[in-house]
Amino acid sequence: MTGREGRVWLVTGASRGLGRAISEVALEAGETVVATARRPEALSELSARHGDRVVPLALDVTDRAAVFEAVDRAVEAVGRIDVLLNNAGYGLSGGVEEVGEQQVRDQMEVNFFGALWCTQAVLPVMRRQGSGHILQMSSIAGIATYPNIGMYHASKWALEGMGETLAKEVAGFGIRVTLVEPGEFRTDWSAQSMVRAIPMPEYDEVLAKRRHGMSGAFAHLQPGDPRKAGEALLKLLDAERPPLRILLGNSAADLAPRVYRERLAEWERWESLARTTDYPS
Repeated sequence: MTGREGRVWLVTGASRGLGRAISEVALEAGETVVATARRPEALSELSARHGDRVVPLALDVTDRAAVFEAVDRAVEAVGRIDVLLNNAGYGLSGGVEEVGEQQVRDQMEVNFFGALWCTQAVLPVMRRQGSGHILQMSSIAGIATYPNIGMYHASKWALEGMGETLAKEVAGFGIRVTLVEPGEFRTDWSAQSMVRAIPMPEYDEVLAKRRHGMSGAFAHLQPGDPRKAGEALLKLLDAERPPLRILLGNSAADLAPRVYRERLAEWERWESLARTTDYPS
């Protein structure tokens, strides 16, 4: 579907942060949003302001059966799904040695498997329509890495690999995929949305700065404006040839090219060794 008239979004994690801001921007532009959250009462203000163009649904994205049921309910209520914004997710801070097994499994269940289940559930709908756009909310953390959030990186790198592959598989059905890679945006991601591992004293010196950064001290002080992220996504959806990847924010736009230049330089330095490992031709 081109243009905004009649476009229907399904947004996971719509109760706060980027998901809430993007939903608000879409609604103000005249679109319809099926807004999902673990606690649907958190969506009551959104419904009160925008009436029947908001369809609030309770959804735990880690429950695959519930995801498919929610998509069926959404289609029954509004007839179609034109945009899936896989936004539900949270952060896990802790060194690779520090994080607990259940913490890691929970991180992957929400950030990766949740997005996978939602993607699988909407694909039959979009294939029948012959159109649709899946926005996978990745992160600059899906490209670059920082100490103390290795498992968050793992979840986003997995999402990047799945999303890029998906784009190649569904293009022939008229379905587009974009990996959204924001930098730091003004949300509570490092505060209430952050799970923290029990720190090990052996890493006190190494991780001190990063632990402070993930403590919530800088929540709601980040440079990125969540509403402007929503406005950017509306422009992307209206583009004739939308990108597979989009960086959002100055920090992301600065960092990603630098990271790739460093990788290219390292591959080039070690190219001669790389070429020693095939059978003779």
